[in-house]
Amino acid sequence: MDNFELITFSDPGGLARAAAEAWLKELLANERSDLRYSVALAGGRIASRFFSEVVMLAKKDKTSFKSVNFFWGDERCVPPNDPESNYRLAREHLLDPLTIPVEQTHRIRGEHPPELAAKDAEKELCSLIPATAAGQPILDLVFLGIGEEGHVASLFPGEAPEVMNSQRVYRAVTATKPPPQRITLGYPAIAAARQVWVLASGQGKEGAFRDSLSGKARTPFAHVLGLREHTKIFSDLA
Repeated sequence: MDNFELITFSDPGGLARAAAEAWLKELLANERSDLRYSVALAGGRIASRFFSEVVMLAKKDKTSFKSVNFFWGDERCVPPNDPESNYRLAREHLLDPLTIPVEQTHRIRGEHPPELAAKDAEKELCSLIPATAAGQPILDLVFLGIGEEGHVASLFPGEAPEVMNSQRVYRAVTATKPPPQRITLGYPAIAAARQVWVLASGQGKEGAFRDSLSGKARTPFAHVLGLREHTKIFSDLA
């Protein structure tokens, strides 16, 4: 496959730092253009390290986030103060340290019934950013992690083709790992994003990562790569 850019690192710290530096350069260029900017954040251990690096560098360089709207690629169906909440992770490690105004933060309401939370998140996202002719919002950047079995966001292996091809922007899913009830961006929304950056880190993921890049696996990660013309991958996996 030649539709991805793979940037490798020897450790998670180097990965997080490089991704943070690259993102802040994107934000600086966008600030000069005076355009609104939309990003969907990821969860997980590497995301927390990435957020911390962003905060450190942004405070040092006095980076502005006034044009950025923050969304999420997926969320667990838990209250926003729950330790499992992706929103809480971002709030504690990124949003609060940077004093991001609440009106720029558009969380998925995981405490609500899953279908309602998915519909509300979809409505809010689509009301704030431009869309494709097919109605998919065009996010400027989607951050993704990768799981041991090759899942991304909360898109897990084993979904039926008609489910994978759903045009829902956000949809409720039952995950194969706890907590099971989640809301996730669908494949079409990820495919429509201007950029997708994958932060691939963590033990036990090497096999799924390697097979997905080779095109030999039918993982969600491989499916995302197949849908897009270009995906940037930051990885410390051997």
